[in-house]
Amino acid sequence: MKRLKLYIAMLGVMTAFAATAFGQASLRSLDGRNIDVTAQNGKVVVLVVGASWLPLSEKQATITNTLVKKYASKPVVFYFVATDAVAARNAVSDAELRQFAAKNKIAVPVLRDPDGSVVMSKLKVEQVPSFVIIDKTGSVAGEPFGGLDPKADTSIPISKAIDKLL
Repeated sequence: MKRLKLYIAMLGVMTAFAATAFGQASLRSLDGRNIDVTAQNGKVVVLVVGASWLPLSEKQATITNTLVKKYASKPVVFYFVATDAVAARNAVSDAELRQFAAKNKIAVPVLRDPDGSVVMSKLKVEQVPSFVIIDKTGSVAGEPFGGLDPKADTSIPISKAIDKLL
């Protein structure tokens, strides 16, 4: 009976650990910190998913900067998530991402997801560029805003989605 109780207790601990590990969405920032974008303690998180080589990421940067100004005094956090490779023929270094961010005046922390393990797998982003909104509980709120139209103002529907969560 003692072994059965021990087995059940161990199974419970392993299940809790697996659920916690699966629920994490941790990405590395350019300064080397790991940031779990789903654990932002009561804040709405907007992930701007792009790549330095993608021309529409420049448009994305403009939209992001507009939204950052609009929500500066609100509990909203923005991150640019670069999907650029780190170990391939077309790899992009952290220094190159910093240059991209400076050139496009990206005023938010840049995070890396070079293999798509977080944005593609866990957050269900199907295309780049995209915007993903995470609610105050750490869950994805609605579908990602993807496929930017260079002629449309994507900040309007994104603002409406953020406003619903505040």
